Amino acid sequence: MSRVVALQAGWATAAGPPLPAMNFNTDAAVLQKFCDCLKSARAYDAATLMIWIAPTDKDTDTSLEKRLWDAAGQAVPAPGSGLKPREYSGGRLQGPVLGTKVNTAIRVLLGVLLLMGAVLPVVAAAGLFINDRGELLLHGVRFRGIGVNYYDAFTRTFGQTARTNYDAGFRELAARKIPFARFSAGGFWPQDWGLYRTNRSEYFARLDGVVKSAGQHGIGLIPSLFWHMSAVPDLVGEPCNRWGDPHSRTIAFMREYTREIVTRYSPSPAIWGWEFGNEYNLVADLPNASEHRPPVLPGLGTPAQRSAEDELTHAAIRVAVREFAIEIRKYDPRRIIISGNAFPRVSAWHQAIEKSWKPDTREQFAEVLATDNPSPINTLSVRGYDLASDIGRLDQAMTVAQAAKKPLFVGEFGVPGAATGESKTKFAAILSAIETNRVTLSALWVFDFDDQAKDWNVTGTNDRSWQLDAIRQANGRMRRNR
Repeated sequence: MSRVVALQAGWATAAGPPLPAMNFNTDAAVLQKFCDCLKSARAYDAATLMIWIAPTDKDTDTSLEKRLWDAAGQAVPAPGSGLKPREYSGGRLQGPVLGTKVNTAIRVLLGVLLLMGAVLPVVAAAGLFINDRGELLLHGVRFRGIGVNYYDAFTRTFGQTARTNYDAGFRELAARKIPFARFSAGGFWPQDWGLYRTNRSEYFARLDGVVKSAGQHGIGLIPSLFWHMSAVPDLVGEPCNRWGDPHSRTIAFMREYTREIVTRYSPSPAIWGWEFGNEYNLVADLPNASEHRPPVLPGLGTPAQRSAEDELTHAAIRVAVREFAIEIRKYDPRRIIISGNAFPRVSAWHQAIEKSWKPDTREQFAEVLATDNPSPINTLSVRGYDLASDIGRLDQAMTVAQAAKKPLFVGEFGVPGAATGESKTKFAAILSAIETNRVTLSALWVFDFDDQAKDWNVTGTNDRSWQLDAIRQANGRMRRNR
């Protein structure tokens, strides 16, 4: 799998001998890693990406080296490269790496960034992105994989004494070669946003720890920023339908938090993509919506009562996810953006048009799935629990994904309960469907989540650990059949 290295090299472009541009003055072990990387470059199937820096007659040794470092400073250490943090500062090797002399008689062209072996990945190439053919790429290579939901990796830190045992979880995932984790990157209830509102520096320090830990263990992250659909409106004192108003306080809060998160963490190669929230579409246009309004729990920060204005429509949700994606693209031009939706309900089209439970046709399903993930959202998001309404529609969802050139993300799948023959058979059927339909990205529900220990929690040591083993095996097959 290719990554990007920052390598300073010099070539003469005019008559005369080349300048001694390879005078490295740094630790011998670091040099050896660069050399090994160079020797193995041909083993990687990757194109070459080079940023050229051409010295001018006005350049001095100092100014030219500064321009080189400014370019190389876009890079950060790669997980698994073997290079220690002490050897870097802001992505730069400590001490002068390149010695140059500028000679006006000889024009030297310096190639700074080469796409090849794994040492220093450039920020712009980090994470998952999509090419013009609608293929999902990781470090420039087509990618398919199964990860986990590590729901409370961050929210477990909200207590007065922050729990940091997420590090052991990331270590476990790395040991099992599970490549990424989707997690909640914000509060579920309004009161869970208390630290963010009262001590923002401490809030982000705790999130920094999660991102750093994942990066150290080579685990990709998909943060879901606004998990529970009523939390932000409740927090800013508006009803939930204000998600559909681009000028609302709800959308303003969303934009502010999104900006803070993306500008802070987009430089990290641990971030694979960005997600809006969790399954908002399931509450859209319900014929019996008055019976399914958000909970009333004033002790957790909700209002004391709800009204019809707390009922959501598909139209309102589409405004919210589109505004979220527009905000993301201001700061991150490449990584994938995910709505976080579940499969549309089997009557979603009729719910939106006539508030009925009448089943949709295949064409109506396709229309809803596409429009529930409006551009610049560039993926389709579904779930994989029920063998009929979820797994049974994977083939249809893949058809829509291919037509839209938006990779399909099964953001949650799994089976509850003990390891019975029935549960293992169902789990195997879900994995088989994911593989057979060549689903691009999927994630098990749920890893290391004590609140669901009875039915869903999967760890490396409990009686549901076999699910992690099955995922590891499936990922191996996917790599071989990529």
